Parts: sequence; structure tokens; C-alpha cells
Amino acid sequence: MNRCFHDDTTIPDRLRRLRAAMVDVGLDAYVVPSSDPHLSEYLPEHWQGRQWLSGFTGSVGSLVVTAECAGLWVDSRYWVQAQAQLTGTGIEMMRAENGAASAPYVDWLAKHIPCGGSVGVDGAVLSVLTSRAMSDSLSRRGIRLRVDLDLLDSIWQQRPPLSTHRIYEHGAPYACVSRREKILRIREAMRMREAQWHLISALDDIAWLLNLRGADVEYNPVFVAHMLLGLDCASLFVVDKKISQKLAESLASDGIRIESYDKISAALAALPAAQALLIDPRRTAQGIVRSAPASVRIIEAVNPSTLLKSRKTQAEIEHIRATMARDGAALAAFFAWFEGAQGRERITELTIDERITAARERRQGFVGPSFATIAAFGPNGAMPHYRATPASHSLIEGNGLLLIDSGGQYLDGTTDVTRVVPVGDISDAHRHDFTVVLKGVIALARARFPRGIRSPMLDAIARAPIWNAGLDYGHGTGHGVGYFLNVHEGPQSISYKAPADAWTAMEEGMVTSIEPGVYRPGKWGIRIENLALTRTANQTEFGDFLEFETLTLCPIDTRCIAVNLLSDEDRLWLNAYHKMVLERVSPMVSGDARAWLESRTTPI
Repeated sequence: MNRCFHDDTTIPDRLRRLRAAMVDVGLDAYVVPSSDPHLSEYLPEHWQGRQWLSGFTGSVGSLVVTAECAGLWVDSRYWVQAQAQLTGTGIEMMRAENGAASAPYVDWLAKHIPCGGSVGVDGAVLSVLTSRAMSDSLSRRGIRLRVDLDLLDSIWQQRPPLSTHRIYEHGAPYACVSRREKILRIREAMRMREAQWHLISALDDIAWLLNLRGADVEYNPVFVAHMLLGLDCASLFVVDKKISQKLAESLASDGIRIESYDKISAALAALPAAQALLIDPRRTAQGIVRSAPASVRIIEAVNPSTLLKSRKTQAEIEHIRATMARDGAALAAFFAWFEGAQGRERITELTIDERITAARERRQGFVGPSFATIAAFGPNGAMPHYRATPASHSLIEGNGLLLIDSGGQYLDGTTDVTRVVPVGDISDAHRHDFTVVLKGVIALARARFPRGIRSPMLDAIARAPIWNAGLDYGHGTGHGVGYFLNVHEGPQSISYKAPADAWTAMEEGMVTSIEPGVYRPGKWGIRIENLALTRTANQTEFGDFLEFETLTLCPIDTRCIAVNLLSDEDRLWLNAYHKMVLERVSPMVSGDARAWLESRTTPI
């Protein structure tokens, strides 16, 4: 039976406790989303209630429990994993379509909960936008939504406490703009919106704004906090003892007061009547906002910090380029070892993770992985978010493709790269799929587009060669990447299933992944991923145009390519890319790593 968090109870035991608590408060259903009061992608253990209740370890999923049944909604990235992990729990895996509404279970609730019934969810971990959508949908069927209930707190007896890791400065030379200057820019945006107050709950926005970093969330160097910014004052709400006296004095010199984390609701409740509070409804929890007096006018817009953070400064871009070279050197050392060790050492998917992390640890400024390494051999590669574990992993031997998706957090940048390499002999079918995916990468990497185009609209450029071959993939093509921050950040998202809202516009200075793929269940998976910088291309009578500069510096394995499928333009791009990789990385490697680099960047 599934167990997690060192808890001896079984999943059915936990579900029974939850159902008993539901009866006590008169609920017909309870929803446990994968979220926290900051709407984070990766959650501190304290808020990993969905995982504790279900045993499913994927990063995204929503659990719904009624008196008679329980279902876990996950998208196509996790269907295979969820099916396996839910076996024997009494929870059914429910398929959510990629790009579907943020609460895909609402229609199911509307059909299965009787008119006059009640659905509960902890409003402290539910966004304002999702809460509104759920309430509207359920109320039309006469179903009440309650957002004032945290039932987990009463049944999760060994719930992990909040982290007490110290918060630290991300200082010079890496922090290229002072927090005082950043706060001034946010206040300018507040004045434009006619807001006297601004609540920021997104952890990466707070870390960026204050030039601070932490270790409260696995892989992301952020810390749990809320920030309430006024036009002439500011308060940071954090867990006690996380900020040293020296850091508190530094923050105070910039007009920032430190408050206890649990005082945010009281601070909102004390806001002056008839003033306006700016919030991002996608990144602010309903349970927090509802503390503000009814007389306070709520202004909803994307956090100004989200937009500013996505547009890296020229100094940050130079740091990122240097980071990519060091990361490329680490990858060259890793792949040189891997190719030399095949057939001579016992290598598993877990070995890949250990070795690639060790290679990065030897590079200046490395802090840790930017996400859990995906090392997937053969059929495992067909699961986009596969993760090897000590209990379940594959030995890398025989014939097939090995997919490696990994990244690093450095003091001067965040990396994310996916490569696929051959093991033993591979087939023409392997090469066909690999080349089709590569053509998708090249198509988008070479594209020019108008400044301000909505990022979802770029998706079809990468998919066109893949669609032309009668293939497709279920995930998005690209996401924003932070500067020693979250490996996934907005506002841009290159996915045709994402809403093409105004705030998704592509602008100069953004760092975005390009990562199309092809997945054949039970056979193999292929994904090639580079990070790219949006930069100015040219200006014409039709306006300003942008283009991508590829930042990632790691060879794309030409042994997997069906060269006859490449156009002349494809070959020119690939050879130019490999020339750049060789020039930028070769000064940083020697011996076997340099020999490998020279071999893998040979023109085709």
C-alpha cells in the first residue's frame, strides 16, 4: 500500500478519516488541489496534502472525495504514473485534457452532487480565479461551495511543519537591479492602476522583488512569504526566525518591515476603507483576499513583478550566457563519461541523475538541480514526466533511446535542457521521430515574429513539421525560465491550448524553452529542449520584430538524425549551432570531455 511522509497509515485509512470529517461539517464532497497559499508549482511538504491523501507523487493533480468514491484528475503527462500509483487505494484516475480549465473536476461535481449539496475546499490554497469559476459553475446547479474549511489540518496528524530555512541575499554581482529600484517600479504600476495597496503572494515574485532567495521549496530557491506593498510602506510576512538581524536591518533600510507569516490576514483586515488593493487573481488565494474589508476595492491584474521579472536586463543576460557555457561544460563531461562507460559499467537511470548532478556540482556558482532529473530509457521515455525511483527504474543496456531532461540552479542563471542519445543500435523509426522533433525545434528557433505577439500563437510553428508527419504531443512547447529562480515562470507559455491573453505577449529579454516532442507509448519518447532569449530582430514599416537567440550549449546527437529529412536550412542552422557550442564550451573542457565535444559538433 502507498505510504508517504513517514506516516504508517494507509491511503484507505486517510480517506476514511477525511470522509468522517466531511460528515461532521455536512459536506457532500471535498476537493484537495495541488496548491498552497502561494499557488506554487512545487509545494513545501506542509501543503502536499493531495500527495499524502492519494499517494500520487506527480506535481499536478486534483483529488475529489465524496462519500462513495474518490477521483484524481491528471493530464496526459501523468496518466501512466497515476494509474500505477493509485492501484489499490480506492481512488480512480480521471483524465483531464491538457490545457483544460484549472478545475477540470467541476463538471463532474455538478453532475454527481445533488441540488442543495455542499462542496468544500480550503480557500487558502485556491486562487481567486478558480474559486470564482467553481462557485459560478456549482451555484448554477444549486450546489454551495465552501472555502472556509481546511479538513486536512484535523486529520493529518503528522503534517510537516513550515520550513525554518534561513533567507539570504542574492547580492552583487548577480543581482543587477536594487530592490529599492524594483519597488519604485512596482509602485509606479500601482499608481497607474490607482491602487494604494498591492498584495503579492507568488513566491518567485517576492524573491525577485527583494533580491532574496531561500530553500523552502524543492528545486526553486524561494521562501514562503506574503508581501503587502503600500505606496509609502511595505511589509514582508515570513515564518519567525527565518531572517537574521543583519538582513532585517538591510530590509528596514529599504523601508520593509518584517511581520509574522500568520499575520497577513489581520493586515489585510486592517486596510483603510474605500482604498484599492491590487491582486493577481491567478496567483492570489481566495482565502487570503477574503480577509480584506468589503469596503476595499479589489483591482485584478497580472502582478507587475511577473511582467518585469520576465524581461531580463542586459546585465542578467550576460550572466545567463556565462551560466549556459558552464552548464554546457558540465554536460560535455557527463556525456563523455556516459559514452565511455557504456558496456563497461553498470548504469541505471538513477546513475544518470547522480552523475549529471555531480558534473554540475564541479562548476562555479552551482546551487542545486532546477527540477528532478528525468532519465528515461526506452519505453520509459514515452512518459513525459517519468521519474526513476530506487523501487522502480531501468538498467541502461541493450538497444534504444535514452531521454535526459535536467537543469541546474546557478547563482547567475537557471538552466533546463533535454537531449536524447542512442544506446546500442537504433532503428530508422527512431531516427525518423527524432528528426521530425528536431525540425520542430529548428522551425521555432529560426522564427521571426511581431513584438507583443501572444506566446500561445507561436506553438504551431514548432508543431507544423510534427503535424506534417502525422504526429503530435500533449504538452506545451515552451515556458518561461527565471533568473536563479523558478525553472517554470510566466507570463509567456508557448501552448496553443493556453489562453492568448494580453499578458502572454512576447517581449525582448524573455528566456523561454523550446521543447517539442513525440511519445510512442510502450516504445520510446523523444524531446529536444533548448532555452532561448527573445531579442530584437529588425524594424520594418509593419512594426518591430523579434527573434530567438539559442542559449543552451549542448550538442544535439547527430547519430539520431535521418539526414535526408533535413532541409538545407535545417542543416545550416544545426551546423551553425554546433559551431557556436564548440566555440563557447571548448575553452572550459579538456581531455575526454573536449574530445567528445569536438566529435559531437562535427558538421553534417
